[in-house]
Amino acid sequence: MSALDPSETAARDIEAVRILEAILFAADAPLAITDIARHVGERGDLLALLRDLAESYAPRGINLVERGGGWQFQTAADLAHHLRPSREAVRKLSRAAVETLSVIAYHEPVTRPEIEEIRGVSSSPGTLDVLMEAGWVRPAGRRETPGRPLQYATTPGFLAHFNLVSRRDLPGLADLKAAGLLDREPPRELPLPLGESRD
Repeated sequence: MSALDPSETAARDIEAVRILEAILFAADAPLAITDIARHVGERGDLLALLRDLAESYAPRGINLVERGGGWQFQTAADLAHHLRPSREAVRKLSRAAVETLSVIAYHEPVTRPEIEEIRGVSSSPGTLDVLMEAGWVRPAGRRETPGRPLQYATTPGFLAHFNLVSRRDLPGLADLKAAGLLDREPPRELPLPLGESRD
């Protein structure tokens, strides 16, 4: 079989890009390359085509992004404020839910007893339910230890909501300190009730 000439190669690439756009536009969740390949077939280097397509969409109102190994179209970040009036109000998470989500994101896969140990308090079963209902946390199998406790991990929806490509993009200790989130020193001693002295 003879090699394709440049015009044939360009035509194949254009057709592959059109198919990629159609598949990704119609998808209701991020698609992994293996899922995309099932639809597109053998049409060259899919990863290179996806990256080229993402680059071509970068200045537009929608962008092609990779989140947790899956590809999807999303509204350009700088235009999100135009959509806020029509968005459904997101329920504010409780402090316990935020702490639980943070523990899962930084330590996944993690069991409920491990979450409670890290947080220093017992967790309400409803806290994990709220995070799973939001689509940010999922069961991640059972730990092969006595009792086989259920493990939890974050989802691609978590990455998409917080605009992260992967968990490696979570802020580190230095970033959190730089943002002023970890520089508060706990009080050295608890204050005593009025009228009592420390002897």
